[in-house]
Amino acid sequence: MKRKHKRLTFVGLALLLIAAAAGLILSAFEESIVFFHSPTDIVEKSVPATQRLRLGGLVEEGSVEKLPDAVVMFKVTDMANSVQVSYRGILPDLFREGQGVVAEGTFSAGVFTADEVLAKHDENYMPPEVADALKKSGKWDDMSEEMKRQGHVPGETTK
Repeated sequence: MKRKHKRLTFVGLALLLIAAAAGLILSAFEESIVFFHSPTDIVEKSVPATQRLRLGGLVEEGSVEKLPDAVVMFKVTDMANSVQVSYRGILPDLFREGQGVVAEGTFSAGVFTADEVLAKHDENYMPPEVADALKKSGKWDDMSEEMKRQGHVPGETTK
C-alpha cells in the first residue's frame, strides 16, 4: 500500500470511530431526555405509557385528596384542561392548591403517575414552562390578574 492510501485508510477509520462515538452519545442522551408537557398537550396528544415526561401547571383548587399509604391525588391545570395526578410520597413543603407545580413521571389510563413533584420556590416564582403553557392556552391574562390581586405577579420576582 502506498503512503497516500495508508493515510486515507487511517482518516477513514478515525472518522468512522468518531461517528460511532457520537451515535452512542446521542443514543444515551435520548434515553435520559424528559420532555415538558402542559395538561392541554397531554389531553390533546397521545403519549406512550412508557414515555417519561414532565407535567407542569397549577394545582387545581379543591382537587387535593390524601389517600391511605401516603398516596396523594390532585389535578394539575393550565386553566384550559386538567390532568389527574397520583403521587406516592411526601409532598414538598411549598405544595399548595393554586400554586405552580412540575411533576415527573408517566401517563397511562387517564392518570399521570408521578415519582417526583416539584413546587415553586417563593411567592413570586412560577416555572417558565408553566407560564409559557398558560400564555399558549390564552389564560395568562386571567391568571396574571388573579395573582396581582393576591399580591404577586407570575413570572416576575421582586428584589
